[in-house]
Amino acid sequence: MLKIAYSPIYKYELPDGHRFPMIKYELIPEQLMYEGAVTQENFFHPQQLNLDQLLLTHSKDYIDKLETLTLDRKEVRNIGFPVKKTLIERGKFIAHGTLECAHYAKKYGCSMNIAGGTHHSFSDRGEGFCIYNDIAISSNILLQNGTFNKILVVDLDVHQGNGTAKIFENEERVFTFSMHGERNYPTRKEKSDLDIGLPDKTEDEFFLKQLEENLPKLIDEVQPDFIFYLSGVDIIESDKLGRLSVTKEGCKKRDRYVFNQCKKNNIPVAVSMGGGYSPKISDIVDAHSNTFREALDIFF
Repeated sequence: MLKIAYSPIYKYELPDGHRFPMIKYELIPEQLMYEGAVTQENFFHPQQLNLDQLLLTHSKDYIDKLETLTLDRKEVRNIGFPVKKTLIERGKFIAHGTLECAHYAKKYGCSMNIAGGTHHSFSDRGEGFCIYNDIAISSNILLQNGTFNKILVVDLDVHQGNGTAKIFENEERVFTFSMHGERNYPTRKEKSDLDIGLPDKTEDEFFLKQLEENLPKLIDEVQPDFIFYLSGVDIIESDKLGRLSVTKEGCKKRDRYVFNQCKKNNIPVAVSMGGGYSPKISDIVDAHSNTFREALDIFF
């Protein structure tokens, strides 16, 4: 059974009442249930991370600033959201959802988080709408517990996973692979174990060619026993922040290819949704829902 992390706390009402694009977190499960792809039985409500779990990845100073709401103006500006207690608590549930997905993926082959993919969060600061780095937190806990020994992070969001790359720059048990818009945010890129910077206006054929040439080779070389897949849909041509020209169908083929590689090699995969900023919320929801549809078709 495909187990999906989702909780009502994933919804976050911005202070000015402007919900877009945060509303996608409630519309995606609604869409999947409406079309009969999943039922309530597929969803689980994650618990909250505790302090010891957070400290495996994030610095005590940073956590203390979050808990006491004492980030300075620059730190808040870098995050991009007004930092409220509800937002900080929300991040703990989402990150724990990714961790729980890893355990479900070990059991069922694949599991998915409706949210997550907060790859711009560093150990000591947040950036780009990211407070806690869910994939980094989960990786560190899983490695410490001996659940997995070698993790491959496949980050196909349009933005480089700079926080994840920095956190794991000296950790040989985690291999970071980021395929992203070369000229997109962040301006200053970190060094992943493998970075593929794509030119503006990249279309389906070139995008998929890069993925197909690199992912199987990485799996052979890295020999991961687990994969975290960040499946941002901000690569599609309608995305107002993406700068690439991948079609929605091309994005769907991307997901299918990643899942097929995981299935073929018998590697469990946990998926975090990442970004999506198309002007029409229906495009965002449909593109994200395609990721779930492909996982259901291949694994279940």
